[in-house]
Amino acid sequence: MGLKKYIDQKVKPQFEENGKLKSFRSLFDGFYTFMYVPNETSKVHGSHIHDAIDSKRIMSFVVIALIPCLLFGMYNVGFQHYRAIGESADFISMFLYGLAAVMPKVVVSYAVGLGIEFTVAQWKKEEIQEGFLVSGMLIPLIVPINCPLWIIAVATAFAVIFAKEVFGGTGMNIFNVALVTRAFLFFAYPTMMTGDKVWVNGEYMDCITGTVDGVSAATPLGEIAAGQAVSTDVMDTITGLMPGSIGETSVIAIAIGAIILLWSGVASWKTMFSVFAGGALMAFLFKGHLSEISNFEWWEHLTVGGFCFGAVFMATDPVTSARTETGKYIYGFLIGCVAILVRTLNPGFPEGMMLAILLMNVFAPLIDYCVVQANINKRAKRANK
Repeated sequence: MGLKKYIDQKVKPQFEENGKLKSFRSLFDGFYTFMYVPNETSKVHGSHIHDAIDSKRIMSFVVIALIPCLLFGMYNVGFQHYRAIGESADFISMFLYGLAAVMPKVVVSYAVGLGIEFTVAQWKKEEIQEGFLVSGMLIPLIVPINCPLWIIAVATAFAVIFAKEVFGGTGMNIFNVALVTRAFLFFAYPTMMTGDKVWVNGEYMDCITGTVDGVSAATPLGEIAAGQAVSTDVMDTITGLMPGSIGETSVIAIAIGAIILLWSGVASWKTMFSVFAGGALMAFLFKGHLSEISNFEWWEHLTVGGFCFGAVFMATDPVTSARTETGKYIYGFLIGCVAILVRTLNPGFPEGMMLAILLMNVFAPLIDYCVVQANINKRAKRANK
């Protein structure tokens, strides 16, 4: 309380309209409301207070839920590196190696995204929006470890500006910002997002030629798409000790995050469950009929690639997903179906979760409209009886 009183009396006035630092008002407001729940209420006519928690606290829960994926991703980066070069290392060495490789991506993501949000908020003389607290953590978790920092910066800037700010900011965007970043990277810099040179960090010295080569490894889906035998077993796909995007490999870490999101009430279990149900059904129906990838068991489809991560952290985005209770079932089920459909019908693009969620982001408002209209029609018929 002493610190808050000091800030309110001594620091805050400097950022008010007549203060010396008024040009940085939005920046101060962003940090202040992150530290303390604001006591102001909306002045907009028709607004209502639903809960004691504000959007910054909601976003903080999502960031906390992502921490297990981040920490395991750091360890797995080190694990994959030392395994690829044929050297042994202890847990601490692997984790520290991964920490050094992953943290610059997190810093770049937040620096670029928040920098743009601070600039726009100051320009528009509005409060800083908090949506990028989550997007800034998601972006480094859904890219390969060898994705260059400058490319992440360009993609993040593109997504924040064209997928968020032009629509009006947090709460107004149609598409998930982190997935737009990944889509931009995939289509603008495909060699940095696919292949066998992007999943393991580091280089090694070839003892025969004396040359330095990049470390290569393929994901399970990439191996099948290339007609190769899968080198990972079931336990690897569950624990996450396999090549893949930084935060998407471990089902266990993702499950911990899912529990946090469901316990806090931030994510909808209906959307989450429906994604897995749709994916499982489509994988079961297509098994062995379309391509090599369709030879996967239905449950294997759910544990490899970005399926689990997308179902838990992307599909449940409250801004871009369906908001009606019935609509959440439909929205999630269609995401799971489309993701497996893309995987099995297009061997050249074995990971379909990104496209599935972005596609259903477009249809989420239509799904909600149809659900609401169906309820209106049902009530109208009941009233006319």
